[in-house]
Amino acid sequence: MLPQLFPRAAPLAQRVCQSLSSAAAGASRAAPASRGFATTSDARSEKLHMIILGAPGAGKGTQSERLLKKWDIKTVVVGDLLRKEITKGTALGARADKVMKAGGLLPDDLVLGLIKPELDALRESNWILDGFPRKASQALLLDDALESHVGGGLNLVVNLAVPDEVILERIEERWVHPSSGRIYNKSFNPPKVAGVDDITGEPLVRRSDDTPEIFAKRLSSFHAENVPLLRHYADATVDLKTGRAPKLVTLAGKTSDEIFPKLERLVQERFPDLPPAK
Repeated sequence: MLPQLFPRAAPLAQRVCQSLSSAAAGASRAAPASRGFATTSDARSEKLHMIILGAPGAGKGTQSERLLKKWDIKTVVVGDLLRKEITKGTALGARADKVMKAGGLLPDDLVLGLIKPELDALRESNWILDGFPRKASQALLLDDALESHVGGGLNLVVNLAVPDEVILERIEERWVHPSSGRIYNKSFNPPKVAGVDDITGEPLVRRSDDTPEIFAKRLSSFHAENVPLLRHYADATVDLKTGRAPKLVTLAGKTSDEIFPKLERLVQERFPDLPPAK
């Protein structure tokens, strides 16, 4: 069995959630109104072009994996692209490795330069972009990059609204496969063999920052950036075969099992012609 860590995580979660809620509310009041954002998107195809937003630990990866198992959808995962560059020993990979080991963030235009060729190659495909954007300034860059995208721009932005206290309680059960970034959770997404990656058989590890204290700070920073990011997409609409619809949809719940049926229904209703997974 996986060892039980952070036995006091739940009580701590209750103590920090009030401060996190205050931080989120403060960010909402402080965030400037969006200016110059497009309010209507003309979906030039019926291909799914989607991003999933949500706090770290909200289950974005789990929801993406479940969609991929049901439909023929490609994913562009920023973390995977960076790891590939590091493994290949490219100049970009060396730069990314140095910055990430120092706890820094790569410049937005550099990350976008990595993403855009991948999306261009998928112009005839349904896709989910994972890991970008994470703030409003990145969303603007992505909008500009997709303006000339033959397959059309984003036509679905899903925001996963999971209570902070639930996320903090999840952290003590989260395990990661370092080389691939695959994430497991003992309660709702356990590995087939405890402590071992399903694909490679390699050992899983705990992230050094997966403690309630550190994660509470990460959640506070997330809320400060996420409020203006959601505002960026809040008034945008998209024209689909099924009619005009809001681009941003928020799905709330405490578990991935609770949220996924809502996500599945949303995708099915908006993109009824999605081909099944191969």
